[in-house]
Amino acid sequence: MHMRTIDSRLRQLLGAAPNSYWDEKIKSKPGPYGERILSQLVFASELSKGNAHAFDEAITATLDYVERQIAEEGVIAKRTALQAEQLLTAVAPAAKSYDILCVAHAHIDMNWMWPWDETVSVTLDTFRTMLTLMEEYPSFVFSQSQASVYRIVQQYDPLMLEEIKRRVREGRWEVTASHWVEADKNMPNGESLTRQILYTKRYLSQLLGIDPASLNLDFEPDTFGHSVFVPEILTNAGVRYYYHCRGSDGPIAYRWVAPSGNSVVCYREPTWYNDPIQPILGSYVPQICRQTGLKTHLHVYGVGDHGGGPTRRDLERLHAMNDWPIFPNIRFGRFADYYKQLESVSGTLPVVKGEQNCVFTGCYTSQSRIKTANRIGEATLQEAELFSAAAGALAGAAYPRAAYEEAWRNVLFNQFHDILPGSGVIETREHALGLFQHTMAIANTNRKLALERIAAGIDTSDLGGPDEAGTVSEGAGVGYGTQAFQITQVERGQGSTRIVHLFNPSAQNREEPVEIVLWDWNYAIRTLIVKDSDGNETAYQMLDKGFHTYWGHHYMRLLIEAKVPACGYSTYTVSLGEEEFEPFFPTDPRVDREERFVLENELLQVTFHPVFATVISMIDKTTGTELIDTARPAGLFRLIQEDPGKGMTAWWVGRYMSAASVHDQVKLVKGQRGPLRQSLNYELRFGNSAMKVAVSLDRNSPYLKYRIECDWQEIGKKGKSIPQLNFHWPLGYTSPSYTYDVPFGTVEREPLGMDVPGNSYAFGKREEKEEGGNKPSIMLVTNNKYGFRGTDDSLAVSLIRSSFDPDPYPELGNHHKIEMAVCVIGSHSTNRELTEAAYRFNHPLNVLSGTTHPGTRTKDASFLRLIEGSVALSAVKMPENPEGKRWIVRVYETDGQAAIAKLQLFKPATDAWYVDSNEIRLQTGLFIRVDGEYVCFEVPAYSAAAVCIVFE
Repeated sequence: MHMRTIDSRLRQLLGAAPNSYWDEKIKSKPGPYGERILSQLVFASELSKGNAHAFDEAITATLDYVERQIAEEGVIAKRTALQAEQLLTAVAPAAKSYDILCVAHAHIDMNWMWPWDETVSVTLDTFRTMLTLMEEYPSFVFSQSQASVYRIVQQYDPLMLEEIKRRVREGRWEVTASHWVEADKNMPNGESLTRQILYTKRYLSQLLGIDPASLNLDFEPDTFGHSVFVPEILTNAGVRYYYHCRGSDGPIAYRWVAPSGNSVVCYREPTWYNDPIQPILGSYVPQICRQTGLKTHLHVYGVGDHGGGPTRRDLERLHAMNDWPIFPNIRFGRFADYYKQLESVSGTLPVVKGEQNCVFTGCYTSQSRIKTANRIGEATLQEAELFSAAAGALAGAAYPRAAYEEAWRNVLFNQFHDILPGSGVIETREHALGLFQHTMAIANTNRKLALERIAAGIDTSDLGGPDEAGTVSEGAGVGYGTQAFQITQVERGQGSTRIVHLFNPSAQNREEPVEIVLWDWNYAIRTLIVKDSDGNETAYQMLDKGFHTYWGHHYMRLLIEAKVPACGYSTYTVSLGEEEFEPFFPTDPRVDREERFVLENELLQVTFHPVFATVISMIDKTTGTELIDTARPAGLFRLIQEDPGKGMTAWWVGRYMSAASVHDQVKLVKGQRGPLRQSLNYELRFGNSAMKVAVSLDRNSPYLKYRIECDWQEIGKKGKSIPQLNFHWPLGYTSPSYTYDVPFGTVEREPLGMDVPGNSYAFGKREEKEEGGNKPSIMLVTNNKYGFRGTDDSLAVSLIRSSFDPDPYPELGNHHKIEMAVCVIGSHSTNRELTEAAYRFNHPLNVLSGTTHPGTRTKDASFLRLIEGSVALSAVKMPENPEGKRWIVRVYETDGQAAIAKLQLFKPATDAWYVDSNEIRLQTGLFIRVDGEYVCFEVPAYSAAAVCIVFE
């Protein structure tokens, strides 16, 4: 009762809303001395609550006095404030036992609501203010994150960079940038989050002359969620501390433990990271310090973006407030100062496990082209580095380190938490897609150069026929394939025998149909023969009945059954066989039969509705199991209207107001019917939009593939709705939980009626106790989507959303291309098998036209193969510091059990050792052994590990 009286009296004096006098929204104007004494009274009251109300009597007496003076004078004058402070003298020792460590920061968003040139101006103008304040206030200290802003200074104001370097040397400018940008932590893959740190530490340590080990804080104040393996990624790179604001409402200070057991010390900002100094800030201190176990409170201040960071008023206020007798000591400081204290009590901090998610679920779908750029950029760079490393070790080819770093920087920049999530304006998207074009020019070019260098050493001298005069095929196809983000399918052969090299980026052998392009084939088609490197005929299927024209050339597409070794290549030929005489029989139909729309191979039988083109049955032929809920249509495209009432439509998926099938008036036609592929094509029209869908099933394939082209013309409107295109697949079994791939692993989530992030797939896990043995389950995998929904025994993915703020038309004018697959997976399959299935879908085989020439290498070969171990391959690259023929191989354990990864190499290695994510040699107690062409090394459960392999 007594405490309620003190609180209510303080609220009345402050004019604040009930229970929120600490929210810095003082409605009255008490004047400078009124603000001074009331702020101290609030702090004293909060301090008393944590000390058995020891100071209540003094606070009550002071309130009596202040209220009397207000009644008499109408204001709180200077003498009133000073006398009130005297009445609180008994509180002073306890008050001064606390410290407020004030850390200045300027939160600078990369291209959020403005274009790149404005980001540059904001950065330079803000930093000029900070440097000026440092001249005027010798005790002022400033902290700044993100390597990208230092790159801006280096590029656009090198003289300012010299000033910053001087302040860094003085210890007054703290560099808190362990990442290129304050990145999203859900949609980038684990390799990207590793490269954020690798390239940042290398760049800043060289640029600013600082110890890379000092870059040990991951500062993510505004990031929209934090994936479960973030502590693992940070620990592997020497980052020990984490700062965030969103994604959790749990402890303020805690130790975040990854599934591997590695951990980081975290501070979750309980107030905000983007504010000016307000005298009422003392009200936070006692309660927060009770939770952290420290007598020091971290207060981050400085208005970000166009606020220009800390101001002169902020500094003057801090100096003045430090003289208040009933208030904590105030000092300027650095994040490093606070985390050093926090680490000293880390053994007593609460332990948090699991992901710190989710917030802003619309960000997994908004601005779909930016998300395509991220997925494709990551995948292409991974392959380019792999094949360049192989070309370097095999053929002594130069490894384009600087070019790859430049491309990675583009990818990393676009992973900023307002760019990749799609919560920016039109200029945000335009700049991101420009960087993507640059990335692909580097990655795709170097990928192909590496493949060509490898192919140049393959002995193909016994393949091919005589040269032909006047050939037009050689050089055809320039540029063909880049729109699908593949290497260009330019023809290098001629005549009636063509050589094709197929390259496999997976760490496992692959056997699957692959599409090749045959340019200017002026010979008989029906006598084509496709042979493998041993001269054995292999099955093929013509995908085109006629010829396509392309810039003065013509081509046709051929599907061949191919086998390609792990991280290697195979060689095939397409040639003209001998034509046997066969009498011609007319093919006119003689009998009408029932038309059935069924795709079937050795594993699956998929039946489509003859009117709506939805899937009405999917049978696993090995067990006879029906895989869908036949009471609900599967393969259903839905037009969802979301409730826009929550606002911030790019950030939030609204409540579904309606979810209507768009399978009305379907134009349905049969596609391919051959030995390697069956397909079904249909067209849909809904609202103002149109969509073409090609569904296919290949020989021995567990993937029912969907290839979608959508002319999306739906517009979201305030007060009306947010249109969304959605794909829905009901399951034919009970799914108690759903598995999603996340950076460097997987996470299992309970059914949730909201969009959640997955790097590429969602897997509906079958009830383990279900009768009938190992019946298969369903995985939904995509090539450019991140927002999945596993609930109600079904899987769904959000494909396109027409949010309308901050970009009013984010998806208009885009010809959307989407690829996804419904993949049948054994219920007892491991996470590694899920991850590999998703990897294969996102990394098709590379096709390269070959020529006849001598060489020293066989027609089929593997550079690297994973023989044993529950690990997935993340990267194969050459080290950033060039030292002979060496590879960095990074893997991560997928199934929660310590593994011995066994790799088979293309030739014997001479040595191998563990390295961290910064490629620094580690001394560990983990097992590692080199045995000729085999390298075996230990990977603890749920861990990521990297090894450096040395060749002669």
